Amino acid sequence: MKTVRYTVDARAVKQRVDLFLAGQATSLTRSQIKKLIETDHVTVNRMPVKASFRLKGGDVIELTLPPPRKATLTPEPIPLDVTFEDEAIIVVNKPAGMVVHPAAGHYTGTMVHALLSHCRFLAGIGGVQRPGIVHRLDKDTSGLMVVAKNDASHCHLSRQFKNHTVRKEYQALVFGRMESPAGSMTLDIGRHRADRKKMSVHAKKGRAALTRWNRIEQYDDCSLLRVCIHTGRTHQIRVHMSAAHHPILGDSVYGGKKCIARIGNDMVRSALSRLSRPFLHACLLGFDHPLTGQHLEFTQPLPPELRSLLTILRESACSSSV
Repeated sequence: MKTVRYTVDARAVKQRVDLFLAGQATSLTRSQIKKLIETDHVTVNRMPVKASFRLKGGDVIELTLPPPRKATLTPEPIPLDVTFEDEAIIVVNKPAGMVVHPAAGHYTGTMVHALLSHCRFLAGIGGVQRPGIVHRLDKDTSGLMVVAKNDASHCHLSRQFKNHTVRKEYQALVFGRMESPAGSMTLDIGRHRADRKKMSVHAKKGRAALTRWNRIEQYDDCSLLRVCIHTGRTHQIRVHMSAAHHPILGDSVYGGKKCIARIGNDMVRSALSRLSRPFLHACLLGFDHPLTGQHLEFTQPLPPELRSLLTILRESACSSSV
């Protein structure tokens, strides 16, 4: 184990210990510092403290970094669609239906299990159950994800996501016509008051969320959008589009599945009714490489099942305009 010591000077008097360490231990994220404090790996004058502890001049802070824990998950030889890989990172095109990391009800078959088999070693600092993971996609959302292969890359990428400098763009097919060519939504998002598995714009303690969209194509009863999120709230695009009365088609949680019955064209309604997932795909991911600093951008086209739906929509639009 490694111990780092800091002596508090006049500039840090009355500052919270967690905020002080966030400014000093730049290789650690705020959440990692919080976990170290909660597990008594941080002391002030040799006494464990809470994250909210206020510092005094001359206080001696000791931060002990435990050795990395090896993931206890069993690697599984699940095929991965790898877009890019080097010694620091791996960029993967996640299919719809795959859970990113183990959670209640999903203890095998996740992307983490596949990554452990593919990489053999992943960053341990993300947690035993989430090695290398710095961001997520919902189970039924397809598209691009970046995973860290070592602790330094994990910290660097985590800071980029925290500072909202990562470029994340999606394609989404939503119910209804978007009369404006572009728009944005800034409604706060938090846990639904009645259903804790859902998110809502009416939560008691919502967090700021910014979603921008541009209309790509317009059909009779739906619109294809390119969506850019500047924050990474859980279910952000699905919640914002539903709140705007344009839920993502195929989304059974936030109303998009029910809206399919309101599609006027029989052929389009029949095709959309077979959609077993939200029409949401992470098509672009851009970030700075954690080792070289070079800005990288990756794109991924829609998967075949979503492309075929667009073909039906376009053919229907052409036939109805004749």
